[in-house]
Amino acid sequence: MHPSALLDLASELLRAVLKLDAPADGVVSAYFREHRSLGHRERHALAETVYAVLRRRLLFQHLAQSGQGSMERRLVLLGWQGGDGILQAHASPPEREWLARARAIDVDTLPEKLRHNLPDWLATPLKGVLGESEFWALAASLNAAAPLDLRVNALQAKREDVAAALAEAGIEAGATPHSPWGLRIRGKPALNKLELFKRGDVEVQDEGSQLLALLTEARRGEMVVDFCAGAGGKTLALGAMMRNTGRLYAFDVSGHRLDALKPRLARSGLSNVYPVQIAHERDDRIKRLSGKIDRVLVDAPCSGLGTLRRNPDLKWRQSPKAIEELRVKQAAILASAARLLKPGGRLVYATCSLLASENEAIAEAFSTEHPGFEALAVQPVLECCKVGDAGTLVQDGFLRLWPHRHATDGFFAAIWLKK
Repeated sequence: MHPSALLDLASELLRAVLKLDAPADGVVSAYFREHRSLGHRERHALAETVYAVLRRRLLFQHLAQSGQGSMERRLVLLGWQGGDGILQAHASPPEREWLARARAIDVDTLPEKLRHNLPDWLATPLKGVLGESEFWALAASLNAAAPLDLRVNALQAKREDVAAALAEAGIEAGATPHSPWGLRIRGKPALNKLELFKRGDVEVQDEGSQLLALLTEARRGEMVVDFCAGAGGKTLALGAMMRNTGRLYAFDVSGHRLDALKPRLARSGLSNVYPVQIAHERDDRIKRLSGKIDRVLVDAPCSGLGTLRRNPDLKWRQSPKAIEELRVKQAAILASAARLLKPGGRLVYATCSLLASENEAIAEAFSTEHPGFEALAVQPVLECCKVGDAGTLVQDGFLRLWPHRHATDGFFAAIWLKK
């Protein structure tokens, strides 16, 4: 494809994404299915440009007011991630002159909103929790791309062996600082072409997500439930912890998400996983397991605001009203999941949200309303699981991960023991 066409395609793709009526990753994937002639580098340039604009949407829209041509074209020029060579060769002289003027503006002189690129309803509570200086560190981290984390399948491979195999393939991987299973790599290599990926030695999974599975301390021969399994990243980690023994139920209301688990499950070497589509948290299939389960992980539906490095569209697609509706659902799911546990069983509640309203508030309300459950401190559990620098991951007895502090997605987790 001629490079000049890439700017036009990027503008077309951005126009579709900025409708904000569907997740950006889904819109981008659908667009690429319609344009199969695009090569890997071209897809990378288009996708990363779209995400760059989403991250700094408020700033770029402000700067774009002075330009000419379509708004999407101006935004693409400001956020272009395909190399300056294409801009120099295929942007018009007036566009290049305007872009140089826009890039010369000192962003630090602009209003706060244009610097942090967060909606007010999100920026205000985060600044209240973190304070001024740390809030800006978080904002900077959310406007940067996330690294790529892998979880080594401990059932089949060792971390050092996988790192060596990746090095042979020209991919440098370092051990994650906290998860004993994790490897971190830069860039986005084509992992799915590697033999170690095809045979299930690794899965793509953020280090923070790996720690959520570790908090269950799932063991051999137990009955375990991943209550909101989704595509099964934590399910697979749990199954490996259980050494492919016992019985592991993967519940989710979405059959589509559970279907995405199937090829991953086939690679994993696990045979103890039972995916189950449920209608809702009160489904009869859940009731039949009441009082029989050793451990339950509830990675609850949430705003996803801890994943803004990967999903920057969420800050524009979410709203306070939607989050309040999620809080009702989170409390209901957690209460229903708790009924599954036998005496002595462990319950883990987790989200990938940055907001206390979805995290501490839900956990504290559950503790108040369910005296039959004893809250457990997270740090001793992390230390028992050989998690590095465990004390730095804990806030008020809960797991609290922040992108700017821990280089993970934003996660929260609380643990209870059924008396």
